Order: sequence, then structure tokens, then C-alpha cells
Amino acid sequence: MVNITISSPAGSIIYTDDSGTQSVYQNGDIAWTLAGTALVFIMIPGLGYFYSGLLRRKNALSMIYMSVMTIAVVSFQWFFWGYSLAFSETGSAYIGNLKYFGMKGVAAAPSIGSARIPALVFAVYQLMFAAITPMLALGAVSERGRLGPCIAFVFIWSTLVYDPIACWTWNSNGWSFVLGGLDFAGGSPVHISSGSAALAISIYLGKRRGYGTERLAYKPHNTSYVILGTVLLWFGWFGFNGGSALSANLRAAMACVVTNLAASVGGLTWMLWDYRIERKWSAVGFCSGAIAGLVAITPGSGFVGAPAAVLFGVMAGTICNFATQLKFVFGYDDTLDIFASHAVGGVVGNVLTGLFAQASVAGFDGITIIPGGWLDHHYIQLGYQLADSVAALSYSFVMTTIILWLMHFIPFLRMRGSEDAEIVGLDEYDMGEFAYDYVGLEQEIGHDIETKMSEGMTTGGREPHHEHHHNVDENSLEKGLGSPA
Repeated sequence: MVNITISSPAGSIIYTDDSGTQSVYQNGDIAWTLAGTALVFIMIPGLGYFYSGLLRRKNALSMIYMSVMTIAVVSFQWFFWGYSLAFSETGSAYIGNLKYFGMKGVAAAPSIGSARIPALVFAVYQLMFAAITPMLALGAVSERGRLGPCIAFVFIWSTLVYDPIACWTWNSNGWSFVLGGLDFAGGSPVHISSGSAALAISIYLGKRRGYGTERLAYKPHNTSYVILGTVLLWFGWFGFNGGSALSANLRAAMACVVTNLAASVGGLTWMLWDYRIERKWSAVGFCSGAIAGLVAITPGSGFVGAPAAVLFGVMAGTICNFATQLKFVFGYDDTLDIFASHAVGGVVGNVLTGLFAQASVAGFDGITIIPGGWLDHHYIQLGYQLADSVAALSYSFVMTTIILWLMHFIPFLRMRGSEDAEIVGLDEYDMGEFAYDYVGLEQEIGHDIETKMSEGMTTGGREPHHEHHHNVDENSLEKGLGSPA
């Protein structure tokens, strides 16, 4: 039985363990962390909408479905053994053990993340980080993967890739944590690991049908979804970074300030880089830059001040923008530029954290003591950040590749879809459902697709179906009498 009492009049929660040691939790700290949990949760379907809007209409629903599927699978995996593998206090420098298998014993004791909140609150908060990470990587499956095997992939990948990296980054026994690496909210466990995994998935799946031709030079089918997804991600990132303070304090407030600032500057920077080519103010470009800025500020959000956040945004918006060209240089088909945005953006954030981390900012919570980065003349910190970045990047890429090829030799777990699935679209082929009531059908192979067009019905594209009529008397048109019947 958990020994809990409520102090009066402050209303603090007092936990007494079997040895008689008391731990005091403030309701405000617990409330803020639980609010952060809900904020990060909403990011996951937001990511689904963001990815969906960038794709062609025939694959729109698959990404939204994948976002909620990932939440469900990782929620079970986290309960089953994920939390224990990442955060058991008796684990190794690389991965935890099964001390908390089935969440046994996870209750009111102080958490490994912070003594200010109980383990149960910390566990549910960290679950959301574990859930969004494989969803980031699964964007690489879009338009040519099989949805069924993704369920198994999420469970396996979370166990073998995310949990070890989370352990060595945030567990007090982890080698990077002990070394002195600074990663406030997931530059390596979330962004570098998912971006590197997306690269491995892209290489394994190969190029989409029509790669390199005008057939794939399409624009996002629903820019409104892209903006909606960005808004939900940006909104949730206040809980992602601000909540990582694990307490309602000044450090959480600073994390929210730099998060918003880096996203704003990143969006403007990317949009300006795109304007130089297209001479158009691109909403998609702005959204891509905002995401890049959010990714970059993630590891440093609890360590850097507002002036540095401006540089985080500029560097992320610039470097990630140019990194989207890597797929053409090296010949891989990263459908949604996940490697460029998340892996490259995560490395940018880790490196800049090594340069601009300040002991004074980290100390805003009243308990954290760090030597800082280059601004505080702690020059070895950059080496720690690079070591952590390279380890996460290489481990995730190699392990993801191994997982994919092991699944490849199990027929019902093979991730690559058929050519027919590509032509028809994953929504119809794998799901039998559509994102919209009316969808446009295009002829992609050498036979006609029968459609029934009611009067006034469009093809589902951006423009209605146009018919060209000749030999119409101009005078009749002026009088309104020459309209086609």
C-alpha cells in the first residue's frame, strides 16, 4: 500500500517509503508535468496531419492512421517493458533491466528524472516522447510501405533503438549522462534517432515508382493540413520542451520562450531561402522551417537563453533547408525529408548546445548545476555533444537496417509494398478507406479507370474539371447566351 498524506494548508503531497523517508511533491509540479503530457500527446496526431498534407491525396489517410496506431503500440510497449528498459535505476550504461516490467512498482516514489515528481507522473510523461519518436521515422514509409508490418516494426524499434538511446541519454547510469552530455528534451533520443531511422527505411524501401520524373514533382495535396499539423506540433512543443523541466519553475518558462523564438526564426529563415528561388512566399516552406527550429532548440531548451535561440532558428532554417538536397546527391528517396529536418536538425541543436549552454540558465530551476558550454569556457562540452550525436546517429541507422532486413525474410512482415499499392495508394490498397468523400483518380497505368461524374462534381483536384468549347459566338457569350448546356 502506498503511504500518501496531504499537507495542510499548502496541499502538498507527502510520500513516505518503507524506511520512513519522506518525499514532498508540489501539486503545481505534478499538474504542469501532466499538462505537458497532454501537450506532447496532441503532437502525435498533429504530426500525422503534417505528413498527410505533404503527400498525394491517395495516401493521405495512411499517415493520420499511423499516428494513432503508433500511440497505441508504444503505450503497450512502454507498459510492458519500455519504461523499465529506459529508466530502471539498476540498469547498465546502455540499457535498463526489467525491474519495472509491467510497470510493477511504479507509483509514488521519487522519479529517476527528478525528485520533484513521483515516478508514475514521470513514466506517463516520458511515454509520449517514446510514442512520437517512431512516428517521426514512419514518415519514410509513406507512399510505398505496407501498413500491417509497421505495427511490429514500431514495437521492435522502440525496444531495440529508442529505449537504449533514451537510457544512455537521460538515465543517471547512462554513459552519455555520466560523461556530461547535455540533452534537455530529446535531440538524440527523439530527433537524431528517428531521422537516422528514416534514412535507413528510405534506403531499404528503395525509390518510389516514377522517381526522378515529373510524376513525383507534385505539390502537397493539402497545405491546410500542413499548417494545421505545424500548429499542433508548435503548440505541443511547449509541453515537449517546457515540460522537460519536470517542474513549474523559471527554467520551464525559459524553455517555452526559446522554443517559440527558435520556431519563429526558423520558419522565417526557411521561407526566405525558398523565396530566393521561387519568388513565392511559401506556407509549406515556413512550416518546414518552424519544425526545423523546434527540432534544433530541443536539446538546448533548458540550457540556453533567448539570444542563442535566434541563432538556433537561423542555423536550423538554413542548414536543414540545404540538407534537403542530400537525397539528390546520394540518390535516396526520403519522401518527407525526415533525415534533413530531424537528424540534421538534431545534430545542429546538439552542437549549438555545446557552444551556448549556460550554467546560469540551467540553474533557473534552483537545483541543476552544469559547467556550461563554450560561453562558460567549458570547451570539452562540444566533444561530449559530438560523441552523443554520432553514437545516436550510427546506432539508430545500423540497428534500424538490421531490423528491416530481419523482417524482410519473414514474408508477412516485409515492409516494402507492391507496385500495385503504389499506383492505387495505400489508403485504398491497405485500408479500403479514404481521407475524403470525393477523391481524384488519375490514370497511372495503361488502362482506363472508370469514374462516374455527376453534374457539377469535380475531380477532387485543386481546380474543377474544365471543358474547352469552340465555335461559340462571342456576342452570345457577352449576352450570357453562349454557355454550354
